[in-house]
Amino acid sequence: MAEKSRRAWTSAACDAPSPAAMGAKKFCIEKRYSVLLGSARTRPDTDRGRVRGAEGSERMTDERYRVQSLGRALDLIDRIAEAGQDGARLTDLARDIGLSKPAAYAILATLRARGLVVDFGEGMTRRYRLGLSFVRFGDLAVANTGLGDVAMPILRELTQEVGLTSRVAMLDDGFAVVIGRVDGPGAIRFAAALGRREAPHCSGVGKLLLAAMPRAEAVAILDRVGHERRTPNTLDSLDALAADFDRIGERHYAVDDEEDVEGIICLAAGVFGHGGQAVGAISVTTLKQLLPTEAIPSVVEPLLRHADRISQALGGPPAALAWAGRNRTGGRP
Repeated sequence: MAEKSRRAWTSAACDAPSPAAMGAKKFCIEKRYSVLLGSARTRPDTDRGRVRGAEGSERMTDERYRVQSLGRALDLIDRIAEAGQDGARLTDLARDIGLSKPAAYAILATLRARGLVVDFGEGMTRRYRLGLSFVRFGDLAVANTGLGDVAMPILRELTQEVGLTSRVAMLDDGFAVVIGRVDGPGAIRFAAALGRREAPHCSGVGKLLLAAMPRAEAVAILDRVGHERRTPNTLDSLDALAADFDRIGERHYAVDDEEDVEGIICLAAGVFGHGGQAVGAISVTTLKQLLPTEAIPSVVEPLLRHADRISQALGGPPAALAWAGRNRTGGRP
């Protein structure tokens, strides 16, 4: 974007109206985004089966603290994974793990309910395979390992270029979760808590990530987590959201136009991994009054450019290729 426009936005942010002048709207905005720092919950030293050694380092405790039923469930998962596409029979699994068939079945039923295993066939031919939840866990593991570290230096450059607060987020259990943020210059601060779950249907990053997945998966998430109205601008029907997802696929970015919080606008672009799947999203956020509609394209260009840099660092394709694949197949990019 032009340096003149960037300076104008920065100046506007620094000369933002006083709290008294902005009145109730600014109070609501600040209340919605502000968090208390230093509120992390402390845990006892023995939490999660760990104890403090004499020199303060953590070490795993002995087998007395291991959960036997969880260990057996993990053993079942290992055996099912080894069986591959053919799957494994209940009788064989129970024998290999040293469990009774009823006990093995109870564990498998729990794993099936969580999407960790699936069954197919009937009666004596019924077999078990790994469920698609492991795909999600794999994507999250990759994103957690590399996305934040790769994105933060690039977000700093993005914020310096456009003069706006930038964030990086990923989808976790259907919700958008911010894992990194770079504050923009000036008096305006959006102190959204890192790790806070955001409704996917009304946040820029959430809508971007929903649009990048197969439509049936997106609808299933919306049915599960809800899509209620937050503001007069919130898209709260599946038809309206589906139309917005189509627009996102065509233009390669998402807009939260006061849909989550009145007075706040957010633009988001996707980050794609080596398989072409969306592993996260980055966004820029500001007050609506500071980003006129005619200025949005000037912000979108650097947003997409920096998102492509993150994708490239993760071994993924640029947005144009990723969305072309998604739009052609109706599935993942």
